[in-house]
Amino acid sequence: MRRIGFIGISALLAMLLAALALTVMASQAQRGQAGTRGAAASGPCDRACLTAIADTYFAAVAAHDPAKAPMAATARFTENSKVLPLSEGLWKTATEVPTTFKIVVADPTAQQVGGIVMMKDADKPVELAFRLKVVNRQITEAEHIVARQFIGAGLANLVSPRPSFSATVPPADRLPRELMLIVGNSYYDSIVQNDGTAAPYGDDCERHENGGLTSGGPGTGNQPPAPAAAPAGTRGAAAPRGGGGGAPVRRACKEEMTARWLSYITSIDLRRVWIADEERGLIFGLTMFRQPMEEKTLTLLNPDGTTSPRPMTNGPFDFESAHVFKISGGKLHDIEALGISLPLYSKNGWSDFIR
Repeated sequence: MRRIGFIGISALLAMLLAALALTVMASQAQRGQAGTRGAAASGPCDRACLTAIADTYFAAVAAHDPAKAPMAATARFTENSKVLPLSEGLWKTATEVPTTFKIVVADPTAQQVGGIVMMKDADKPVELAFRLKVVNRQITEAEHIVARQFIGAGLANLVSPRPSFSATVPPADRLPRELMLIVGNSYYDSIVQNDGTAAPYGDDCERHENGGLTSGGPGTGNQPPAPAAAPAGTRGAAAPRGGGGGAPVRRACKEEMTARWLSYITSIDLRRVWIADEERGLIFGLTMFRQPMEEKTLTLLNPDGTTSPRPMTNGPFDFESAHVFKISGGKLHDIEALGISLPLYSKNGWSDFIR
């Protein structure tokens, strides 16, 4: 038998050790890549990730299949303030995902995404306010407010969002996220305080609500509203400014508050102004407007200091609402809102309390 020399054995061992080292390195690299993938699949979401999760969620809703969305096993779902299983509400009846009308506000700090979109339910258009909470890239909370009634010719305004909602705010005109949330809350303060100076309204501020133009915009005037009844069956939801009493000439956002047009709203409770997008200057808020309608006539303040009466025709109700605010240069410019009527002092499905 031919004997292998010492040098031959050394070389062979070296080759074997080198091959073993390469195998170990490859295995470690594979484990590292798998770990990186695992971390990416379970780590925090950036804005693009949150937006993609929202799109996946809508597709799953329209497919009536929660398994097609990254729903956590313990996910909680509400629609129009009611806790429901993921087989009811829009999950059961939606027939089309949002297409051209989508205002989506994604907040990596809060790990939440919300907004207002148009989609179809049983082949009919509905306006949807939504909020999703994401933990480790799974949806742990899903919330819907579905509006099926529109103000006036509101559907024409719900084909595509106003351009400002998708526009990037120049860095010099941006506010830090914390200040943005304060500005969003100030809008609700200005309503309950009847004070247009309580929020930083821009001169061009324009509010759409359930599709209808309800404040600011072309033709804004300062005349008191003529008395008239709210549209039948709306309980105030589609009446001008939600309170009944006529079809007023619109005022600017700031002047509307100071004129006390919304003084029938006695409090705005269960405020959740949690979601902000600094780059696009967007804030998303969810609230419950309390409207006991105890006064049958409101006293409006005219620009010249005189007053005018505004008859109230609706009974008591709550208005569960969602708002998206556009902020640039520290001012409120565009507001997109929707709301639905609920019994007075309703809960929202997320709190044990009414305020």
